[in-house]
Amino acid sequence: MFRLFPLLASLSLAALAAQSPPQKSFEQVAHEADSARYADRVMDAIGLYREGVELRPSWSEGWLWLGNLLYDQDRFPEAQASFTQFLASEPKPGPVWALKGLCEFETRDFAQSKQDLETWVHSSFQGPDELIDVAAFHWALLLTQQHEFKQALYVLSGRAAHRGGESPVLIEALGLASLHLPNLPQDYPPELRERVWLAGKAAFYIAVEDYARGQEYSQRLLAGYGDQPGVHYLQGSLFKTQLRADEAAQEFRKELQISPQHVPAMLELAQFEIDGNSLDEALTLSRHAAQLEPANPDAHHILGRALLAAGRTRESVLELESAERLAPGVSAIHFHLATAYRKLGRNADAQREMTTFVSLKEKQGFLDKAVGAPAEEQPADSPK
Repeated sequence: MFRLFPLLASLSLAALAAQSPPQKSFEQVAHEADSARYADRVMDAIGLYREGVELRPSWSEGWLWLGNLLYDQDRFPEAQASFTQFLASEPKPGPVWALKGLCEFETRDFAQSKQDLETWVHSSFQGPDELIDVAAFHWALLLTQQHEFKQALYVLSGRAAHRGGESPVLIEALGLASLHLPNLPQDYPPELRERVWLAGKAAFYIAVEDYARGQEYSQRLLAGYGDQPGVHYLQGSLFKTQLRADEAAQEFRKELQISPQHVPAMLELAQFEIDGNSLDEALTLSRHAAQLEPANPDAHHILGRALLAAGRTRESVLELESAERLAPGVSAIHFHLATAYRKLGRNADAQREMTTFVSLKEKQGFLDKAVGAPAEEQPADSPK
């Protein structure tokens, strides 16, 4: 009697084992996952890829497809985690950095998003056109948020304006960058909406070389908000784009009357003064700008150029070296530093800077092509 219970327990366990399906091999799961993806059975594919990476965590292709499928379903935190796993085994630069950065943008991890998008940018904008369009646009939004307005406008006025067309979100993005407002389109103050819209329209039409319509919106902006900060600076920038130097300089001076500490307007005027050989004024403007914003590489660069033009070469080198430390990736700084070194007889240093200048110009050419922007202005006395 007492032996019956162990016997029944053994029989029950044996029956359960017979009913349980045998565990699939990794190869079977991987094959089924791919088949589900090819058949557009998205939810099945997600489950199977999850199963596959659990069986073999080093399966980089599984992490990649899982991340892509989750991204397409707007499941951004999960997609980000999958792309992170993929990059742990395949850390080479490529499109996945852009996808990871876009996930982080959606989860509002903006600092990490900008870092990952720039890793992608520096790997030569790899990916299909649709990914490049979306990732470059979001990179520009983050550049604006981080006060890198000039670079943001460079991206937005190129590929985004020419391929994306006149979409409301692009107009807002252009307006924010043009007015130097460090906000995203979804989070700037509503009372600025009309001002941003007019600025964005003006910037968009100038970008696509419809100068008449650009000036129409610019004049409307001036009529309604000409006493507000940033508006005359934008008008001056639009005139500069059209090579209307005297009118641009006049607008930059008006900006300084309204905003006496507007550093970008000071630096634009200082460059005009260097070109016109009015070096005392150029030195005053650029030195004031560098004092107001000592971490601004443009301020040290323009001050260094003014000192170089004035024959004060040793002082020029100190400012240009400061600019280089703050912005080592700006080709024009290396060119002017090479010029200054050569004047001091520091030929080895001059050659090093010229080599860096040429290398950066080649990279800039690729960036120009990738974002569809006009080539960066050549330094005034740089080699052809």
